[in-house]
Amino acid sequence: MSSISILMFLALLPVIIICLYIYSKDKNKEPVKLLIKLFLLGVCSCFVSLALTYSIESVIPGAKIATTDMKFFEVLAYAFLVVALVEEISKWIMVYFVGYKNKEFNELYDIIVYSVFVSLGFACFENILYVVPSGNLLTGILRALVSVPGHACDAIAMGYFLSIAKIYKARGRKELEKKNIIYSILIPTILHGIYDFCLMSGIDILLIVFIAFIVFLYILSIKRLKQVAASTAKIVYENTFCPECGHKVKGPFCKNCGTRQV
Repeated sequence: MSSISILMFLALLPVIIICLYIYSKDKNKEPVKLLIKLFLLGVCSCFVSLALTYSIESVIPGAKIATTDMKFFEVLAYAFLVVALVEEISKWIMVYFVGYKNKEFNELYDIIVYSVFVSLGFACFENILYVVPSGNLLTGILRALVSVPGHACDAIAMGYFLSIAKIYKARGRKELEKKNIIYSILIPTILHGIYDFCLMSGIDILLIVFIAFIVFLYILSIKRLKQVAASTAKIVYENTFCPECGHKVKGPFCKNCGTRQV
């Protein structure tokens, strides 16, 4: 086997393992066709992220310089806003419009599956770009242990808050739904930003913080994952109002105009 084949295998392996693990926890399996679509949309989100980053760097020339030449607060802003926020928004767009609004989303765990598959599509493409050209096995191993699982953890946080948002949507609590939708962007961005800032800062002590943060993130994510996966209850719509005709609705369909409420 050639070195390129080994590196490609190493780049893809963590993505495959995590996808299978997340899928195995789903008691009522989601359509494979939908999951493939979400994964490919995750790949597409890489290009959305690149386009947004390019736009930001065109408007703010200082964002183009290497992080080693930036001051402390410049690195902080770059890690959280130019990298973390841009990447998480790029993935969130795919999760929200294709996953959250999908008729298949009728159990809380579903949106976590969708979020992770989008995120791992992103991570897969990114990992290939980093690992294969590097020609370095150590790079592949480190990214398999840290970077790819990190993307998955951010996605679990995103899906967790979108699952709460869907509960409030079903109860007709629009304000609380919107609040948790905001959290579904904000919390993954904060987690992602901490991860990137610790690595970009060049401050030795933050490497220790980084290791502690990764352990904390993995434990929290697995706990949240198991918590939501344990629930098999369907999302039940209580009395609410149809967004199309405003008629009072109880159940997944509006009896007045027929619009699906999921």
